[in-house]
Amino acid sequence: MQPIQLFDPASSTYTYVMFDEATREAVIIDPVDEQLERDLATLRQYGLKLLWTVETHAHADHITSAGLLAEHTGAQTAAPQACGITTAAMQLVDGDELRFGSEVLKALHTPGHTAGSMSFLWRDHVLTGDSLLVNGCGRTDFQSGSAEDMYHSLTQVLFKLADSTTVWPGHDYQGRTHTTIGAERMGNPRVAGKSVDAFKDIMAALNLPRPRRIDEAVPANLTSGVRHDADGMDAHTVRPAPGYAGDVSPALACAWWQSGQAVLVDVRTDAEREWVGFVPGAVALAWKQWPGMAMNPAFDEEIMEAGPKGKKLVLLCRSGVRSVAAAKRATELGLEAYNILEGFEGDPDSHAQRGKKGGWRLQGLPWRQG
Repeated sequence: MQPIQLFDPASSTYTYVMFDEATREAVIIDPVDEQLERDLATLRQYGLKLLWTVETHAHADHITSAGLLAEHTGAQTAAPQACGITTAAMQLVDGDELRFGSEVLKALHTPGHTAGSMSFLWRDHVLTGDSLLVNGCGRTDFQSGSAEDMYHSLTQVLFKLADSTTVWPGHDYQGRTHTTIGAERMGNPRVAGKSVDAFKDIMAALNLPRPRRIDEAVPANLTSGVRHDADGMDAHTVRPAPGYAGDVSPALACAWWQSGQAVLVDVRTDAEREWVGFVPGAVALAWKQWPGMAMNPAFDEEIMEAGPKGKKLVLLCRSGVRSVAAAKRATELGLEAYNILEGFEGDPDSHAQRGKKGGWRLQGLPWRQG
């Protein structure tokens, strides 16, 4: 069995889907925001339940759809801890394993392209991101790159795998889809037979152009591709929005809730509340539910019960995708509904909390894990 390999022509990025044949549980590696509908269609085509969205690093040439996929499918997000993608629910370190059905994806720390870059070993396949490419490797001249670290990652981590291991790169610009560890160890022109000093000289002489989207992509990818823009909004600001009453900061939503002006509605799935954490005092009303993240048929009735006359509704989810959709529907039903900028994901004392500013954690709200 091989990974499903998908390609984004704009950035020459490969996205990979692996799944357990019995349970249909799946993981996706390095998804691209502009290919969200393609990836959702792939999951539907194969009848898959996405458990994990995984990043090899914080990309500079495209924006990830990890956060959006999590919202659409109920998956959890995972990323290398050293990349600073603090919105990811699972912060990966070397040797960590992600399980889907009876399958296991093992994290290998392979810094060099960035300090946090990881490759992922699955069966006799390794998905190398921007570390090892076909007849090449990722550049090391920006972000937290290091040619010396890359040399070590290639020679002492990846080339220690069995020669027959299939290599699935994060990019290729010439239409090549895969290679093997043996082929790269023996013939990769940048590293095969080279000393570390020779490798560093080769990397220093590449003179590659600056990635066109780096200023946009890196900040977005540090928040799993979902922008959290409550920064700069004061506690009394409501930002107008089409189709519902508006967007509000966590501070304003909390003030309304604590003063009794608003009802706090948590539109995450029941499963998410169990594994991520509950917000006590919030009305638990899923916009979608497993299996299949189908629309909750009782939503209309339950949201009408949750929103007594004269009170606002402030809605939260993991990042704002479902809470916006739910706010629009509540508005159609005649309710005054607001979306909370920044969402909720995880222990407020850890880096798993959603949002650059910690979202609900800033307000000192009580919470508990499932």
